[in-house]
Amino acid sequence: MMLSILLMVLDHRFHQTETLRSVLATLTYPIQLLAELPADIGGWIADSLKDRSRLEQENRDLRRENLELKAELQQLASLQAENERLRDLLGSAYKIGNRVLVAELSAMDLDPFRQQVVINKGSASGVFAGQAVLDAHAVMGQVTHVTPLRATVLLITDAHHALPVQVLRNGLRTIAVGTGRIDRLELPYLPNNADIREGDLLVTSGLGGKFPPGYPVARIAGVERVPGKPFARVTATPLAQLDRTREVLLVWEVTPPEMEEERPVLPAAPAGSPAQELVAP
Repeated sequence: MMLSILLMVLDHRFHQTETLRSVLATLTYPIQLLAELPADIGGWIADSLKDRSRLEQENRDLRRENLELKAELQQLASLQAENERLRDLLGSAYKIGNRVLVAELSAMDLDPFRQQVVINKGSASGVFAGQAVLDAHAVMGQVTHVTPLRATVLLITDAHHALPVQVLRNGLRTIAVGTGRIDRLELPYLPNNADIREGDLLVTSGLGGKFPPGYPVARIAGVERVPGKPFARVTATPLAQLDRTREVLLVWEVTPPEMEEERPVLPAAPAGSPAQELVAP
């Protein structure tokens, strides 16, 4: 005890043990490192595990966010395409000038024996059997069966469908018949000397009372005149995107009486003239 007190006094008053303390600290440093090594290793492992766990969580969050953004991007692309289709439809409706109703396809049957689609509008929306159906480009077909909420549309390429058409270039009238192929129509009743060429545009003629006149239908794809045969082999490609369209137009012809302008009656002609009353054209 006395020795300890003496050493403390010497160290405090005269700093006589500094050298000894330095030597002892140097000698005991490896022992101190060994004693602290387990705790340091444990801390490093814990930090590493925390960092790994945090990185894995961040990776999971980033992957989930990436998937969500991709899904939103797909939806935006779909909405953009839908907007473009709707703009095309509205532009088509504006050009044809009739009352129209936009409907969407809910089912499709494009086998060679029956080519038809089902739309999500029915008699509750005013749809009727025989109504003309278009997409943004051309005639698609006509309504054949109607329920309150659905309607079945027979496509113009169905083998049982025939459509009165005329050549836009010269007014030549004929019948376009479906072939059962989504990309082909036939015109079987044109004589060999008919004035028809590859590339001619076919439009509805208005005959038959089903389709209003002037709607584009197809474009002539081939004309083969067979010697000795009464009729030429003429094929056409439909202009409607029958296998890709999602929205269609149901068309009503609008000719309301109130839209017809009254014809003004001009003053009476002088006596002795052939006509005493003229009606403006």
